[in-house]
Amino acid sequence: MGGGDITSRLVLDPRARGKARIWAKEELALSGVEVARETFHLVDGGVHFEARAYEGDTLREGEDIAQVEGLLTSLLAAERVALNFLQRMSGIATLTAEYVRRVKDTAARIADTRKTAPGLRALDKMAVRAGGGTNHRMGLYDAILIKDNHIAACGGVGEAVIRAKKGASHLSRIEVEVQTLEELDEALKAGAEAILLDNMDVNTIAKAVRKARGRATLEASGNISLDNVAEIARAGVDIISVGKLTHSVVASDIAMDIIKD
Repeated sequence: MGGGDITSRLVLDPRARGKARIWAKEELALSGVEVARETFHLVDGGVHFEARAYEGDTLREGEDIAQVEGLLTSLLAAERVALNFLQRMSGIATLTAEYVRRVKDTAARIADTRKTAPGLRALDKMAVRAGGGTNHRMGLYDAILIKDNHIAACGGVGEAVIRAKKGASHLSRIEVEVQTLEELDEALKAGAEAILLDNMDVNTIAKAVRKARGRATLEASGNISLDNVAEIARAGVDIISVGKLTHSVVASDIAMDIIKD
């Protein structure tokens, strides 16, 4: 806002009131309604925000998301930021919903990653949930995940898992990333409770599932796409984590239009 909206100050009566509709210009899975509401209220607590659809709803082109009413200067000041949140979050939810749909006949769950926009992780992950996905760890502080550089720095998969188990709380699960079946064997022998299969092809994933069945939770990650996610899910993994849910967001098309009396 800076010093204020100079365009509205010049062309609008500061006392003029009005209404606007926020609507979907394409089919989408909706996310960010309450974030949009808060955006309008931060600009002007007197704006009335009436939701017409809710988190996780599937909307068709032309359907309303919300109606807002108040000072026109306030509605126009909040418009772009509110739409930015709605468009990004609905884009994430829409793509997540499609991934979830592709694996619906399997036991696999679709999860996000930490590949989120800086400052927006909580909202990005909220949008994944709205699309039917599940959240991976929020940050470095809430789960143990031994990655390739940890392994390289301490000398091997088994050694990394052993070190983590020695220092971790008895309530914490140890997950470790592996790139080969030999590393998988090391991880299982060392007692990893969860194993991330990094960039493995489907045949190798299927072999890993047979080796680890009943011994560890298996997560597939790396080069996951809508084209191959169903095949990977049918191979038997428990979790499929998809970075592009949040790192390559295509915004949903959402608009706000003033309602003319």
